[in-house]
Amino acid sequence: MKNMKKNIYRLFLAVTVLFAHQTTVFAQYARLEADKQYELYNFSKAIDLYELAYKKKPTLHAAERLAQAYSYQNNYKQAESWYAIAAGMSNTNPENVLHYAKALQQNSKYAEAKAQYQKYGELNKDVDPKEQNLWLLSCDSAGFWMKNPATVVISNEKILNTPQSDWGATVYGNSIVFSSDRGNTSADKLSGNRPFLKFDGTKKPDRTVYGWTGNHYLKLYEKDENQDSVFSFNLNANTDYHVGPASFSKDGKEVFFTLSKIPKKPVYVNGKIATVNLEIYSSKKDADGKWASPIPFKYNKVDDYSVGDPFITSDGNSLYFVSNMPNGLGGTDIYMCQRTSAGDWGLPVNLKEINTKGNERTPILDNEHNLYFSTDGRVGMGGLDIFKAQLLNGKFAGPKNLGYPTNSPQDDFAYLKTSPLTGYFTSNRSGGLGSDDIYSFTEQQIFALKLIGSVFDRKTNQPLVNAIVTLSKINGQTLKVQTDESGNFRFNLDKESDYNLTGEKSNYRADVASLTTINLTASAEIRRDLYLEKIELEKAIKIENIYYDFDKSNIRPDAAVELDKLVKILKDNPTIWVELGSHTDSRGNDQYNQWLSQRRANSAVQYIIDHGIGKNRITAKGYGESKLLNNCSNGVKCSEADHQLNRRTEFKIVKQ
Repeated sequence: MKNMKKNIYRLFLAVTVLFAHQTTVFAQYARLEADKQYELYNFSKAIDLYELAYKKKPTLHAAERLAQAYSYQNNYKQAESWYAIAAGMSNTNPENVLHYAKALQQNSKYAEAKAQYQKYGELNKDVDPKEQNLWLLSCDSAGFWMKNPATVVISNEKILNTPQSDWGATVYGNSIVFSSDRGNTSADKLSGNRPFLKFDGTKKPDRTVYGWTGNHYLKLYEKDENQDSVFSFNLNANTDYHVGPASFSKDGKEVFFTLSKIPKKPVYVNGKIATVNLEIYSSKKDADGKWASPIPFKYNKVDDYSVGDPFITSDGNSLYFVSNMPNGLGGTDIYMCQRTSAGDWGLPVNLKEINTKGNERTPILDNEHNLYFSTDGRVGMGGLDIFKAQLLNGKFAGPKNLGYPTNSPQDDFAYLKTSPLTGYFTSNRSGGLGSDDIYSFTEQQIFALKLIGSVFDRKTNQPLVNAIVTLSKINGQTLKVQTDESGNFRFNLDKESDYNLTGEKSNYRADVASLTTINLTASAEIRRDLYLEKIELEKAIKIENIYYDFDKSNIRPDAAVELDKLVKILKDNPTIWVELGSHTDSRGNDQYNQWLSQRRANSAVQYIIDHGIGKNRITAKGYGESKLLNNCSNGVKCSEADHQLNRRTEFKIVKQ
């Protein structure tokens, strides 16, 4: 018996060592393959592989790359979560603290962002004081703008938008033309609001899927005001890759647009990687009203830099665009070319009174000589903010931030006025249909009703300062605000409307409520308080009323009701990862109980995955009878109630 026990122990040890070795090898493989996909900007594939690698072995490299990849995809909540992890690791780089601050800022957590910007200044003594001051002023200004929003109503143009990227709306006759990577048909092989393509020397990029986003490539679409449907814009751009956005001449007979195409002789870096920058092309209508073959812009230089976001003025004599060509002020700058008497384009002029060290995008000049553009290089709310600058005596006056809610903590750009009080812009703010969405705006709105409330810690009942409260009007705009020093918040409300209300704070689980102003008088004041529960990592939380039939692992209807609650928690808190554990009582064979609990945990996890939760976010763990809550172990006589206490399903949060 002694030798048998020793042999079993050796076998167990060998299996454990083999499993540990296989786990390490798998983690290394996943990381190497993830690195390969990341370098090719195939971020969707890279994220899945990095998450698998991190689950096997948490490393700074995986956390950093996950934060960066999610940031490139504009998934701000996930980027914040991973930068928080990376910034908190013992061997971290101070730059991770800076990126964490920016991620917090993009999630409206301005007080927390300000603290991290200050921490970064302490860690990096070489930081430019002007730049740090810009970050701190932006946090203070954003908080002020959110508490004092402009009287503008913003509406998601759902007829134009999809879960993919839809952006850059412009007027063309009786139609709206915009760019989208929706890819509705097998013929749609175009897409992208991204700076370039990247590919290795063995094959060209996929012609139908853009690895950066996992969607199709950008293509131009059109919505006629007299039709309900959206259809492809009839322009042959002669590329399988990105097309858009576009800008039309006043008479609608000339169009300028951005595209990407693979040159005949790409320049490969180290013989393996090629970068394809964006270009501007134009086309004119022929005598039959068809668009002629595209003509390249004079200053395209596909192997060296990008040019994009073209805008042709109403007189057709000036072309505004952005570029990262050499000798700019930084990032992408706004340039302007004048059309010569011969019809050619003069030298590009850098608008130095507008440009910054950051990125300038989507210049649009209206009929009153106001230039609307976006930048991340000035005091703003986060990401790209929309600014206005008036052209006076050949120079643009000091740019002014349009404030909240036109601007948000995310990217806001492509601002186009169609009348003195109305127009369109693009934003990837939270609450949209997907990635970038097209919004319309109407200025000067009087609000009649008010919402007030407070945010509390559910356990201590103490008010929470700087919690983020989001008010989302059903089929309407979304507003955010930080709670004050007493945990209070307030919003203006529209009449006859339904709303959802969400409270969030770092290290807390979100709380959600709903309200309505239907049938309320103009003098009504609604109160809604929110209660957030603090996240405690690795703390087991019992899921009540999860029962299985004897010797079975299938999910019964009564258990499904309870698992749906966990699904909701995961959807309301998209960054958390959980372990779902199944436990048995001590009756029966120990090993069999272990297998049975694992099968039950697997079934519960599969149910949750089938209801829309990513597989990397949840792990099944069968504990058998190894974690009893009382002394009812093998051979101990206990009541059925005591045994039932041990038969349980729990979840614990392992990443927030």
